[in-house]
Order: sequence, then C-alpha cells, then structure tokens
Amino acid sequence: HSRNFIHRDIKPDNFLMGLGKKGNLVYIIDFGLAKKYRDGRTHQHIPYRENKNLTGTARYASINTHLGIEQSRRDDLESLGYVLMYFNRGSLPWQGLKAATKRQKYERISEKKMSTPIEELCKGYPTEFPTYLNYCRALRFEERPDYSYLRQLFRTLFHRQGFTYDYVFDWNMLKFGGTRHSGTDEQRGGERRLPEGCWVSTRPNRVQPHNTASPTAGLYTSSPRDRAGAEQRGGPPATGQERRVSMRLHRGANASTLDLTTPVTRNTSDKANPAPETAGPPRARPAPPNDTPRKK
Repeated sequence: HSRNFIHRDIKPDNFLMGLGKKGNLVYIIDFGLAKKYRDGRTHQHIPYRENKNLTGTARYASINTHLGIEQSRRDDLESLGYVLMYFNRGSLPWQGLKAATKRQKYERISEKKMSTPIEELCKGYPTEFPTYLNYCRALRFEERPDYSYLRQLFRTLFHRQGFTYDYVFDWNMLKFGGTRHSGTDEQRGGERRLPEGCWVSTRPNRVQPHNTASPTAGLYTSSPRDRAGAEQRGGPPATGQERRVSMRLHRGANASTLDLTTPVTRNTSDKANPAPETAGPPRARPAPPNDTPRKK
C-alpha cells in the first residue's frame, strides 16, 4: 500500500516463505489483479465507484467487493482477516456451497458471509481476531488504515500466547518431529491457543496433522539422511551451518535465531506498510482454487 497499489487477491496461495537464510521472510506474489489506488505524487485517491464485477477470490473477498464497490486498502485488509481465520479454523462457513452457475455461487457466498456475525466466525479464538475484522469493515473507502495499531494487536497476542521471535515455525516442527512450548493456560488467560504443529493447506478443507508428509520439501535445512536423498534427486545441498542446525532440530534441541537465519532489519516507521518484509515470487505456485474469477 505504501507503493500506491492494492493487491485485490489476498489468499493463502499468494504468500510464500523464503528459503535458506531468508526462511523467515514472507513473500507476497501474483500482482496480476493489483491496481493503483492513488497517484504516487499527489496521493489523490481513485474515485468511489459501484457496479464493479467481482475481482479476486470469492472465498476471501470483502463484503464490499461482493456488493460491487470499487476496492481500496480496506478490502485487502478484510481479505487478510478471512485468511487468518481460515488458518485458525481450517475452513470458512461459506466454503462448499453448491449452485448451478458461478454467479449464483458468488451470490450464495456473499449472502453467507454477510449473515455470519464476526463474533460467530471468530468464536473460541482470541479477541484480537474479531477486533481486527470489525475495524476493517468499519473503514471508509479512502481512509488510511492504522497499520501500526493493527500490527500491535497481533504483537500483543503473540507475546500473550507465549511465543518468541525464534524463527522456528510449525513447518520446521513438522519436518523434525519437535514441539514448541508456547505458554501456559495462565499466560493465555484461558483462551484457545492458536494452532501449532498443524499445516493448513491452501486447498479447501484439508488440515495436515503431525504424521503427514511435510509440505516443506523445498527447505534446505534437513537431516543428513534427507540431505543425501535430496542430493540423489538433484536437490540443493545443505551448507555446514544448515547441517548443524538440522542435526540439533533432529535431536529435539532448540535452535536460536542466529542458528536459523540472519535477523531482518524491519521498517518500524508508521508509513502505510502492512507487510514490510515482502518481495517478488521466489518460485511457482499451484493453480488457484476454482472459485477465483480472473476478471480485471
């Protein structure tokens, strides 16, 4: 957004993690539906319009997008809220709806989305999630979101849940069969702890538990046995540091931040930047789900 563009197709498929030393960076990809929402010099916002065709993915589209209203920054953020709840729940209430035509399906998704209270959608999860979605839905068309406030919401939740910035992610735990201590019930105030050790696929209605194959075959850190297999398959060999880290993780030891990656210098300014550590696509991704209309 600080670059004067809105994405207009926020969904799990369009966020990737880096490889190797950039394994702690989130990359955003697929700007095929992106649009310039303001003039780069004057910051003049695009005008409000109605009767627009649905652009993006219906499952994660904002309510205003369903209603045919021109998209702006608020719609990217609302879509991100649905992505977060999809990760939490494993599915969304408006998935799997049947209809004779795509238009009728989009209408059914829109009706279900509007009739599902945010409190019901986020029931059993920390209050930061309904707070976030209510904030996004209340934004005006041209209003600049308070990105610092929204980031702080989830930073506070992150610490309250007992997490630390160790750069050890759930997919690392899946690969090496380890676990992470993430705070006691007292620290969390009795609220439901966020999912851990469980990979939510970007495909509909699929949650991969601990004993499934790892989705991180492309990661360089691996055990010696995995590394040998990767070399036989023509995969990238692990570096000395990566081998040491992989052995520690394989034995169930904790790895420090410096073990896994070089710390990233973050932009801590209050400029409009919902994802300060984003970049271009490092690799291709599967085709989007069937409910993605590709209209511009």
